[in-house]
Amino acid sequence: MSSKTKRWLKAAGIRAIKTFAQTAAATIGVNATIGAVNWIAVGSAATVAAILSMLTSLAGLPEIKESEGENDG
Repeated sequence: MSSKTKRWLKAAGIRAIKTFAQTAAATIGVNATIGAVNWIAVGSAATVAAILSMLTSLAGLPEIKESEGENDG
């Protein structure tokens, strides 16, 4: 695996994890009490958001500069 691919996977993974956490927090936040939280719905929504984040990252990641590692195999 090239270092460019590794950098992309790391940046996209970090972005997806942040998206997962933000979506989970937002979904939990709309519930009145912790006992009323539908954890399956929270997990499902957050997982879908993380997957969408990874797919969006295919278009490009500003965290990775185009000039970085151009000569990497």
